[in-house]
Amino acid sequence: MSVWTVFTERLDGAMMVFSIQANIGMHQRYSERKIITALQDTPAIMIVGPRQCGKTTLVKQIMGENWTYITLDDLNQLQFAKQDPVGFIQSLTARHIVIDEIQRVQELILPIKQSIDEERTPGRFLLTGSANALALPQVADSLAGRLEVVSLLPFAECEIMGTPSTFLTKVLANEAPTSQAVRVRDRLLDRVIAGGFPEPLFREGHSRRAAWYHQYITSIIQKDMRDLGNIEHLDIMARLVQIFCNYVGCLINYTDISNLLGLPRQTVNRYLQLLEQLFIFQELPAWYSNQNKRLVKTPKAHIVDSGLLCALRRINHEKIIQDPALFGSLLENYVVCELRRLASWCDEPLQFFHYRDKDKVEVDIVIETASGAVIGIEVKASSTVRSQDFQGLERLKKAAGERFLMGLLLYDGDRTNTWSDGIFAAPIGCLWE
Repeated sequence: MSVWTVFTERLDGAMMVFSIQANIGMHQRYSERKIITALQDTPAIMIVGPRQCGKTTLVKQIMGENWTYITLDDLNQLQFAKQDPVGFIQSLTARHIVIDEIQRVQELILPIKQSIDEERTPGRFLLTGSANALALPQVADSLAGRLEVVSLLPFAECEIMGTPSTFLTKVLANEAPTSQAVRVRDRLLDRVIAGGFPEPLFREGHSRRAAWYHQYITSIIQKDMRDLGNIEHLDIMARLVQIFCNYVGCLINYTDISNLLGLPRQTVNRYLQLLEQLFIFQELPAWYSNQNKRLVKTPKAHIVDSGLLCALRRINHEKIIQDPALFGSLLENYVVCELRRLASWCDEPLQFFHYRDKDKVEVDIVIETASGAVIGIEVKASSTVRSQDFQGLERLKKAAGERFLMGLLLYDGDRTNTWSDGIFAAPIGCLWE
């Protein structure tokens, strides 16, 4: 079993050592608490997230001795389920049932609803899906009031380190986050390039991780996309993913993408929606206020994992050192991914946006709470900050008015400092502490 040892210097000069064993079963997934809680009072729980992010491992840790486990990646089970969905569900007599990769046979949803209505036992069905459950036909309507969806994404840094992050807890309480780690530039490069998928994370060397990611995308295109919809141009999907990677951190120009591919814009939009359902592509909508007509409403592009992004763009440690300008969009994508992962086990539902006005003044990430409070986060791949770096946060503060809770400039610095009322510069290490 390989061990990844990481050294981080504290402000007091001591060295913290983290030895991370290459066994994902040894790492606690912080979404587990939400799943176990839901099993106590909800008939069906669906864990959704990308393939190979650890859903099956987590489910098997949660399962009790008397549970029945079925995976629809098993060709025999897949055929039985497709041929007779009702009979398939009726044949399952266990009190608690796991069905892995439920999106492969969506026809099972109605029989599951019928089974729940006949016996409304909490935790009766624990489902997993590598496609967004709420975007699947029938799921949202058929299982309304019977289903709770819990996201499981690739590892957050705090899960790798085994120390829960307090970042969102502090920010939502209007408390500026702090970090004990000093500048983490070299380690930050490694974090961004490695990403959070379990298998490649613990492979030695960039080339071995990149090989896994390329095979991963090929498998998604050839297998999962066929399950979700009729793809007329399956051979062009790999190119679409590659083109989209170059848009990361930028406003999405769907017309340009359709012209590059020679496909109608409607077709490109549909294909991107499928990639979003499969947790590859993430659209970051624009935040806007009805009182401000000068805000841009075009979404930005992000990829579900920075390691996947680096592999597809063939970016490694050496390329970033040779061309530091590459790191800005990669780091922004990494922080978006980290925040989504932290939010996946947060008790308060959060929405993510970006901010841009007609003057091209931007804030990389805007978080809006259920109550409407607004938090702005700007990402800077540097250890120094300048006054103009806070311009976007100041504009957002003005646009949000009383709804503005906090603005943060995350940078590779040593300590948290106050810039103005409600706006701070904070070390990027506070994300995982």
